[in-house]
Amino acid sequence: MNKSDLIDAISLKENLTEKNASEIINLIFDGFTDTLKKGGRIEIRGFGSFSVREYGSYTGRNPRTSEKVQVGTKRLPFFKTGKELRESVNV
Repeated sequence: MNKSDLIDAISLKENLTEKNASEIINLIFDGFTDTLKKGGRIEIRGFGSFSVREYGSYTGRNPRTSEKVQVGTKRLPFFKTGKELRESVNV
């Protein structure tokens, strides 16, 4: 399922126009993004949680030239599945 499929499903189930469903989905995703940018954590009980993990710098290798390059520190989103989701998928 992608974003447009989610919008279609919400618009059909709740009798909304696609524009209204799209605005709702974008509002939710923007809220998630803003929270993660600020270093916050999002928890949806039974589904999972989103957080930001910080990774230190390291020396990598350019695959084309085999030249060593320094990769800087970075922050990446991380998702951990909830117990109920894990159990329902693992049936």
